[in-house]
Amino acid sequence: MSDIPAVKRQLKIKSGVVQRLAKETKLYRKETGQLETKLEKLVADAADEWDVKNARKMVDESNKMILDCTTRLGKAVEDLQALIKSAKEETGLAATDEDLVKAEQTIQETA
Repeated sequence: MSDIPAVKRQLKIKSGVVQRLAKETKLYRKETGQLETKLEKLVADAADEWDVKNARKMVDESNKMILDCTTRLGKAVEDLQALIKSAKEETGLAATDEDLVKAEQTIQETA
């Protein structure tokens, strides 16, 4: 991929993917916290068994989504890092290029 416009486009796309997955992971973590609080309240109030079971199921599903998003985020960050390295070495993209700088900032923000 030595075509500079194509590399810049890929940098934008992969940066967007990393940002989206980071945001998604953050939202699932927040949701899980809220669901755990709700579950604790249901248990403390000795709520109906079905309600408690359903709340536990929702917490479990949310935890699975966190794991999935974290895995996908890790892969997306690796892909973006590889693209940045490739862009610097193979295409000769300037280190001050706006898209390259934004991609590097995206990685730093998610770390």
